[in-house]
Amino acid sequence: MDGDRRGWRACSLAGAVFAVCMAGTTLPTPLYGLYQEKFGFSELTVTVVYAVYAFAVIGVLLLAGNASDSVGRRPVLGAGLACSAASAVCFLCASGLGWLYAGRLLSGLSAGLFTGAATVYVMELAPAGGRARATFVATAANMGGLGCGPLLAGLLARFAPWPLYLPFAVHLALVTCSVAVLLRLPETVGELRPLSTVRPQRPGLPAQVRSVFGPAAAAAFVGFALFGVFTAVSPAFLAQSLDVHDPAVSGLVVALAFFASTAGQLAAGRVGVRRSLPLGCAVLLAGLALLAAALYWDLLVLVVLSALVGGVGQGLAFRGALSGVAAASPAHERAAVISTLFVVAYTGISLPVIGVGVLSGPVGLEGAGLVFIACMAALVSGAALYLLRRPAPEPTP
Repeated sequence: MDGDRRGWRACSLAGAVFAVCMAGTTLPTPLYGLYQEKFGFSELTVTVVYAVYAFAVIGVLLLAGNASDSVGRRPVLGAGLACSAASAVCFLCASGLGWLYAGRLLSGLSAGLFTGAATVYVMELAPAGGRARATFVATAANMGGLGCGPLLAGLLARFAPWPLYLPFAVHLALVTCSVAVLLRLPETVGELRPLSTVRPQRPGLPAQVRSVFGPAAAAAFVGFALFGVFTAVSPAFLAQSLDVHDPAVSGLVVALAFFASTAGQLAAGRVGVRRSLPLGCAVLLAGLALLAAALYWDLLVLVVLSALVGGVGQGLAFRGALSGVAAASPAHERAAVISTLFVVAYTGISLPVIGVGVLSGPVGLEGAGLVFIACMAALVSGAALYLLRRPAPEPTP
């Protein structure tokens, strides 16, 4: 019993470290408007600054996504915390646009190092028989951390002094505490190998996975694209179209989407892969429709509803996509296939967001948003129709 208690304590502490790192990746979200005022850049620049993060995540996933299997979980997570701290320092020192690019790049490196390694680490620290509960801890830490970032920054920017500095100073302090926690946690990789043994991962797609991968990847792409637009563009829409300039409100709206995704991922475990993936597509479609209505009628309540509904849809679809693709993959190629799915998902965070930024010049932010919604709705509708005809396989217990 004492062993189980120690195991769950270690699992929870690792989850807290995971959450701190992920919170840093979304911390600047409600502050982009303040940076625009300070440095005088366009909405397109905001989306490019945001997308730099996704490109860094993709690069790490491809080049070093499997590094923790060789050198151990703790060294990789330590490197991730170092990148997170360096990102906070860049934002604290920001005197021009270059600092923001550097901060987002380092933030992406930290997320790329943490995403796979921390998820596995949390699950390995749990006592025997606690896999399902540990999966929940990892999911809650990931999405909950992403949601806490904009919420923390928005509240500090609204109710405390130095809005462009205090959030990052607080995060730097949390990262320092996380380093101290990580040093006290055990290593879970038994046979450690030198860093020189790490080889870049090649995205793989065996023939038997392709029929499942297409619609699963489309759903993941749309879900992450919706999050990308919420995180990069929604504060500007709230300010320009709804005259809502309170960073606490914009931070809360973005946070709600991530918290709703956690709820959707938990619900997916009960619904099952066969139903959660097409159901997630349908809920994503509803979230996109609510966002279109919010853009058209300029109503804050519809923005909030679109965040909640879209977040639940993203959670359902992504967990269903991940489980379905894993179930269809041969064991010896599963890691490569899942890496490919993550690359597609993080591409969804970057390219569509930049597209919205490019279109916001000639057609305005609302028009660009409606074009984005139409494209994503067509993509997710096609995926849902395909899945109704050819359901994804249920994972074996």
